[in-house]
Amino acid sequence: MADHRTTLYKEVIHLISRLKAIAPHKLSGPKGLWENGMDIVDVVDIILAVEKRYNVVIPDEIPVYSIDDLVSYLQLSTARQV
Repeated sequence: MADHRTTLYKEVIHLISRLKAIAPHKLSGPKGLWENGMDIVDVVDIILAVEKRYNVVIPDEIPVYSIDDLVSYLQLSTARQV
């Protein structure tokens, strides 16, 4: 399962990197999205792109402060679909 998380993490980093024109290595690590210089509009754009890419809906009450938060939600969501 760790392999699946690693793959999801890399995919999400790549998606955000392309969407926001940020080098992938700058997105790696424990930093939150805000610490990468993103604002609320950027975060909403990212959430919408992730929802579209993975065919999921991330409810408003789910906290999404970092890439890890996105990946954790995707892991749970895809595990339920299997």
